[in-house]
Amino acid sequence: MAEHPQPPSPEVVSADVARALAEDLGKGDCTAALVAAGSTLDTRVICREQAVLAGKPWFDEAFRQLDSAVLVEWSAEDGDAILPDQEICRLGGPARAILSGERTALNFLQTLSGTATCTRKYVEAVAGTGTIILDTRKTLPGMRLAQKYAVRCAGAHNHRIGLFDAILIKENHIAAAGSISAAVEQARRLYPELMLEVEVENMQQLAEALQAGARRVLLDNFRLDTLKSAVDSFKGQIQLEASGGITLDTIRDVAETGVDFISTGEITKSVRATDFSMRFI
Repeated sequence: MAEHPQPPSPEVVSADVARALAEDLGKGDCTAALVAAGSTLDTRVICREQAVLAGKPWFDEAFRQLDSAVLVEWSAEDGDAILPDQEICRLGGPARAILSGERTALNFLQTLSGTATCTRKYVEAVAGTGTIILDTRKTLPGMRLAQKYAVRCAGAHNHRIGLFDAILIKENHIAAAGSISAAVEQARRLYPELMLEVEVENMQQLAEALQAGARRVLLDNFRLDTLKSAVDSFKGQIQLEASGGITLDTIRDVAETGVDFISTGEITKSVRATDFSMRFI
Protein backbone atom coordinates (compact mmCIF):
# COMPACT_ATOMS: atom_id res chain seq x y z
CA MET A 1 0.00 0.00 0.00
CA ALA A 2 1.39 3.39 -1.02
CA GLU A 3 2.05 5.46 2.12
CA HIS A 4 3.12 8.90 0.99
CA PRO A 5 2.76 9.22 -2.80
CA GLN A 6 4.07 12.13 -4.82
CA PRO A 7 1.46 14.91 -5.15
CA PRO A 8 0.86 16.78 -8.41
CA SER A 9 3.34 19.48 -9.36
CA PRO A 10 3.45 22.69 -7.29
CA GLU A 11 2.06 24.51 -10.34
CA VAL A 12 -1.04 22.30 -10.36
CA VAL A 13 -1.62 22.69 -6.63
CA SER A 14 -1.10 26.44 -6.87
CA ALA A 15 -3.61 26.78 -9.71
CA ASP A 16 -6.21 24.69 -7.84
CA VAL A 17 -5.87 26.87 -4.76
CA ALA A 18 -5.81 30.16 -6.64
CA ARG A 19 -9.07 29.25 -8.38
CA ALA A 20 -10.70 28.27 -5.08
CA LEU A 21 -9.54 31.40 -3.26
CA ALA A 22 -10.72 33.62 -6.10
CA GLU A 23 -14.28 32.27 -5.96
CA ASP A 24 -14.36 32.65 -2.17
CA LEU A 25 -12.65 36.00 -1.66
CA GLY A 26 -13.79 37.91 -4.72
CA LYS A 27 -12.78 41.54 -4.13
CA GLY A 28 -11.79 40.85 -0.52
CA ASP A 29 -12.83 39.27 2.80
CA CYS A 30 -15.23 41.79 4.31
CA THR A 31 -15.57 39.86 7.57
CA ALA A 32 -11.84 39.38 8.19
CA ALA A 33 -11.45 43.14 7.66
CA LEU A 34 -13.26 43.60 10.98
CA VAL A 35 -10.20 42.16 12.75
CA ALA A 36 -7.27 44.47 13.49
CA ALA A 37 -4.58 44.20 10.82
CA GLY A 38 -1.81 43.34 13.27
CA SER A 39 -3.71 40.60 15.13
CA THR A 40 -2.36 37.06 15.27
CA LEU A 41 -4.03 33.73 15.93
CA ASP A 42 -2.99 30.26 17.03
CA THR A 43 -5.30 27.49 15.86
CA ARG A 44 -5.48 23.73 15.56
CA VAL A 45 -7.31 21.41 13.17
CA ILE A 46 -9.14 18.40 14.61
CA CYS A 47 -10.52 15.42 12.71
CA ARG A 48 -13.92 14.47 14.13
CA GLU A 49 -14.09 10.94 12.73
CA GLN A 50 -12.02 7.98 11.62
CA ALA A 51 -10.48 8.80 8.25
CA VAL A 52 -7.51 8.67 5.92
CA LEU A 53 -5.72 11.99 5.59
CA ALA A 54 -5.15 13.57 2.17
CA GLY A 55 -4.76 17.15 0.95
CA LYS A 56 -1.86 18.64 2.88
CA PRO A 57 -0.25 20.38 -0.13
CA TRP A 58 -3.50 22.24 -0.96
CA PHE A 59 -4.09 23.19 2.68
CA ASP A 60 -0.57 24.61 2.99
CA GLU A 61 -0.80 26.42 -0.33
CA ALA A 62 -4.01 28.21 0.65
CA PHE A 63 -2.25 29.99 3.50
CA ARG A 64 0.97 30.47 1.54
CA GLN A 65 -0.93 32.42 -1.11
CA LEU A 66 -2.69 34.56 1.48
CA ASP A 67 0.29 35.30 3.73
CA SER A 68 3.56 33.39 3.90
CA ALA A 69 3.86 34.39 7.54
CA VAL A 70 1.24 31.76 8.44
CA LEU A 71 3.08 28.70 9.75
CA VAL A 72 1.55 25.22 9.64
CA GLU A 73 2.95 22.38 11.77
CA TRP A 74 1.63 18.92 10.91
CA SER A 75 1.40 15.93 13.21
CA ALA A 76 0.15 13.54 10.50
CA GLU A 77 1.02 12.72 6.88
CA ASP A 78 -1.13 12.15 3.82
CA GLY A 79 -2.05 8.48 3.74
CA ASP A 80 -2.13 8.15 7.54
CA ALA A 81 -5.14 6.64 9.29
CA ILE A 82 -6.68 9.30 11.55
CA LEU A 83 -8.72 8.69 14.69
CA PRO A 84 -11.73 10.67 15.96
CA ASP A 85 -10.74 13.87 17.80
CA GLN A 86 -7.14 13.59 16.65
CA GLU A 87 -5.26 16.84 16.15
CA ILE A 88 -3.62 16.83 12.75
CA CYS A 89 -1.98 20.26 12.62
CA ARG A 90 -1.53 23.65 14.26
CA LEU A 91 -1.38 27.05 12.61
CA GLY A 92 -0.09 30.36 13.79
CA GLY A 93 0.25 33.79 12.22
CA PRO A 94 -1.70 36.78 10.92
CA ALA A 95 -5.33 36.52 11.98
CA ARG A 96 -6.82 37.93 8.78
CA ALA A 97 -5.01 35.39 6.59
CA ILE A 98 -6.00 32.47 8.79
CA LEU A 99 -9.64 33.57 8.88
CA SER A 100 -9.76 34.15 5.12
CA GLY A 101 -8.11 30.85 4.25
CA GLU A 102 -9.90 28.62 6.75
CA ARG A 103 -12.81 27.53 4.54
CA THR A 104 -10.80 27.03 1.34
CA ALA A 105 -8.07 25.07 3.12
CA LEU A 106 -10.59 22.87 4.93
CA ASN A 107 -12.61 22.30 1.74
CA PHE A 108 -9.58 20.72 0.09
CA LEU A 109 -8.71 18.71 3.18
CA GLN A 110 -12.27 17.46 3.69
CA THR A 111 -12.86 16.53 0.05
CA LEU A 112 -9.54 14.80 -0.52
CA SER A 113 -9.59 13.01 2.82
CA GLY A 114 -13.13 11.90 2.00
CA THR A 115 -11.84 10.48 -1.29
CA ALA A 116 -8.96 8.69 0.45
CA THR A 117 -11.18 7.36 3.23
CA CYS A 118 -13.66 5.85 0.79
CA THR A 119 -10.86 4.43 -1.35
CA ARG A 120 -9.16 2.77 1.62
CA LYS A 121 -12.36 0.82 2.33
CA TYR A 122 -12.30 -0.62 -1.19
CA VAL A 123 -8.59 -1.44 -0.94
CA GLU A 124 -9.08 -3.24 2.36
CA ALA A 125 -12.08 -5.14 0.98
CA VAL A 126 -9.91 -6.91 -1.62
CA ALA A 127 -6.80 -7.35 0.54
CA GLY A 128 -5.03 -10.62 -0.10
CA THR A 129 -6.67 -11.33 -3.46
CA GLY A 130 -4.00 -9.70 -5.64
CA THR A 131 -6.60 -7.54 -7.36
CA ILE A 132 -5.72 -3.84 -7.78
CA ILE A 133 -8.33 -1.12 -7.25
CA LEU A 134 -8.39 1.56 -9.96
CA ASP A 135 -10.11 4.92 -10.11
CA THR A 136 -11.86 6.31 -13.21
CA ARG A 137 -12.44 9.69 -14.90
CA LYS A 138 -15.59 10.18 -12.79
CA THR A 139 -14.01 12.94 -10.72
CA LEU A 140 -15.20 16.30 -9.44
CA PRO A 141 -14.72 18.92 -12.20
CA GLY A 142 -11.41 20.71 -11.81
CA MET A 143 -10.23 18.33 -9.08
CA ARG A 144 -9.03 15.34 -11.10
CA LEU A 145 -5.31 15.38 -10.28
CA ALA A 146 -6.06 16.19 -6.65
CA GLN A 147 -8.53 13.32 -6.30
CA LYS A 148 -6.27 10.89 -8.12
CA TYR A 149 -3.55 11.82 -5.64
CA ALA A 150 -5.96 11.08 -2.78
CA VAL A 151 -6.70 7.69 -4.35
CA ARG A 152 -2.97 6.89 -4.29
CA CYS A 153 -2.76 8.03 -0.67
CA ALA A 154 -5.26 5.30 0.16
CA GLY A 155 -3.31 2.54 -1.59
CA ALA A 156 -5.26 2.27 -4.84
CA HIS A 157 -3.91 3.00 -8.32
CA ASN A 158 -4.81 5.46 -11.03
CA HIS A 159 -6.37 4.46 -14.32
CA ARG A 160 -5.75 6.91 -17.17
CA ILE A 161 -5.64 10.56 -16.19
CA GLY A 162 -7.70 11.71 -19.17
CA LEU A 163 -8.38 11.09 -22.83
CA PHE A 164 -4.79 11.81 -23.80
CA ASP A 165 -2.60 9.30 -21.91
CA ALA A 166 -4.29 5.96 -22.69
CA ILE A 167 -6.94 4.57 -25.02
CA LEU A 168 -10.14 2.94 -23.79
CA ILE A 169 -12.27 1.80 -26.73
CA LYS A 170 -15.89 1.71 -25.57
CA GLU A 171 -19.21 0.65 -27.07
CA ASN A 172 -19.80 3.86 -29.04
CA HIS A 173 -16.23 3.89 -30.40
CA ILE A 174 -16.71 0.30 -31.61
CA ALA A 175 -20.01 1.18 -33.27
CA ALA A 176 -18.49 4.22 -34.99
CA ALA A 177 -15.38 2.35 -36.15
CA GLY A 178 -17.33 -0.68 -37.36
CA SER A 179 -15.80 -3.36 -35.14
CA ILE A 180 -13.42 -3.99 -32.25
CA SER A 181 -10.73 -5.10 -34.68
CA ALA A 182 -11.04 -1.96 -36.79
CA ALA A 183 -10.91 0.32 -33.75
CA VAL A 184 -7.90 -1.48 -32.27
CA GLU A 185 -6.04 -1.46 -35.60
CA GLN A 186 -6.53 2.29 -35.93
CA ALA A 187 -5.46 2.88 -32.32
CA ARG A 188 -2.28 0.83 -32.73
CA ARG A 189 -1.44 2.71 -35.92
CA LEU A 190 -2.00 6.20 -34.52
CA TYR A 191 -0.84 5.76 -30.91
CA PRO A 192 1.44 2.71 -30.64
CA GLU A 193 3.00 4.01 -27.42
CA LEU A 194 -0.23 4.26 -25.42
CA MET A 195 -1.85 1.61 -23.25
CA LEU A 196 -4.75 0.14 -25.23
CA GLU A 197 -7.86 -1.21 -23.54
CA VAL A 198 -11.18 -2.38 -24.96
CA GLU A 199 -14.51 -2.49 -23.13
CA VAL A 200 -16.25 -5.80 -23.87
CA GLU A 201 -19.69 -7.11 -22.98
CA ASN A 202 -19.29 -10.84 -23.63
CA MET A 203 -16.71 -13.59 -24.13
CA GLN A 204 -16.84 -13.31 -27.91
CA GLN A 205 -15.84 -9.66 -27.80
CA LEU A 206 -13.09 -10.50 -25.29
CA ALA A 207 -11.60 -13.04 -27.70
CA GLU A 208 -11.79 -10.52 -30.56
CA ALA A 209 -10.03 -7.85 -28.49
CA LEU A 210 -7.23 -10.27 -27.62
CA GLN A 211 -6.84 -11.34 -31.23
CA ALA A 212 -6.77 -7.71 -32.38
CA GLY A 213 -3.89 -6.87 -30.03
CA ALA A 214 -5.45 -5.07 -27.05
CA ARG A 215 -3.38 -5.12 -23.86
CA ARG A 216 -6.31 -4.99 -21.46
CA VAL A 217 -10.06 -5.57 -21.54
CA LEU A 218 -12.68 -3.94 -19.36
CA LEU A 219 -15.26 -6.60 -18.52
CA ASP A 220 -18.38 -4.46 -18.35
CA ASN A 221 -21.13 -5.69 -16.01
CA PHE A 222 -20.06 -9.34 -16.28
CA ARG A 223 -21.79 -11.75 -13.90
CA LEU A 224 -19.56 -13.53 -11.40
CA ASP A 225 -19.71 -16.84 -13.24
CA THR A 226 -18.78 -15.14 -16.54
CA LEU A 227 -15.92 -13.28 -14.85
CA LYS A 228 -14.60 -16.59 -13.58
CA SER A 229 -14.84 -18.08 -17.07
CA ALA A 230 -12.93 -15.09 -18.48
CA VAL A 231 -10.19 -15.57 -15.88
CA ASP A 232 -9.99 -19.32 -16.51
CA SER A 233 -9.77 -18.82 -20.27
CA PHE A 234 -7.69 -15.66 -20.69
CA LYS A 235 -5.73 -14.81 -17.52
CA GLY A 236 -2.08 -14.29 -18.44
CA GLN A 237 -2.86 -13.61 -22.09
CA ILE A 238 -4.45 -10.21 -21.51
CA GLN A 239 -5.08 -8.03 -18.46
CA LEU A 240 -8.61 -8.37 -17.10
CA GLU A 241 -10.41 -5.40 -15.50
CA ALA A 242 -13.87 -5.74 -14.00
CA SER A 243 -16.18 -2.74 -13.78
CA GLY A 244 -19.83 -1.74 -13.65
CA GLY A 245 -22.27 -2.02 -10.77
CA ILE A 246 -19.63 -3.14 -8.27
CA THR A 247 -20.25 -2.00 -4.70
CA LEU A 248 -18.36 -2.31 -1.44
CA ASP A 249 -20.67 -5.21 -0.58
CA THR A 250 -19.88 -7.16 -3.77
CA ILE A 251 -16.30 -6.20 -4.52
CA ARG A 252 -14.71 -9.05 -2.57
CA ASP A 253 -16.62 -11.64 -4.59
CA VAL A 254 -15.51 -9.95 -7.82
CA ALA A 255 -11.86 -9.88 -6.71
CA GLU A 256 -11.95 -13.55 -5.77
CA THR A 257 -12.73 -14.48 -9.38
CA GLY A 258 -9.08 -13.65 -10.09
CA VAL A 259 -9.41 -10.49 -12.19
CA ASP A 260 -6.32 -8.28 -12.31
CA PHE A 261 -8.11 -4.97 -11.71
CA ILE A 262 -11.41 -3.58 -10.50
CA SER A 263 -12.25 0.00 -11.49
CA THR A 264 -14.91 2.02 -9.72
CA GLY A 265 -16.14 5.58 -9.95
CA GLU A 266 -17.63 5.45 -6.46
CA ILE A 267 -14.36 6.38 -4.78
CA THR A 268 -14.21 9.76 -6.54
CA LYS A 269 -17.72 10.76 -7.63
CA SER A 270 -19.71 9.90 -4.49
CA VAL A 271 -17.49 11.58 -1.94
CA ARG A 272 -18.68 12.39 1.57
CA ALA A 273 -16.45 15.08 3.04
CA THR A 274 -14.48 14.13 6.13
CA ASP A 275 -15.41 16.17 9.22
CA PHE A 276 -12.57 18.51 10.19
CA SER A 277 -12.82 21.61 12.34
CA MET A 278 -10.44 24.47 13.04
CA ARG A 279 -10.42 25.74 16.59
CA PHE A 280 -8.59 28.72 18.04
CA ILE A 281 -6.22 28.05 20.92
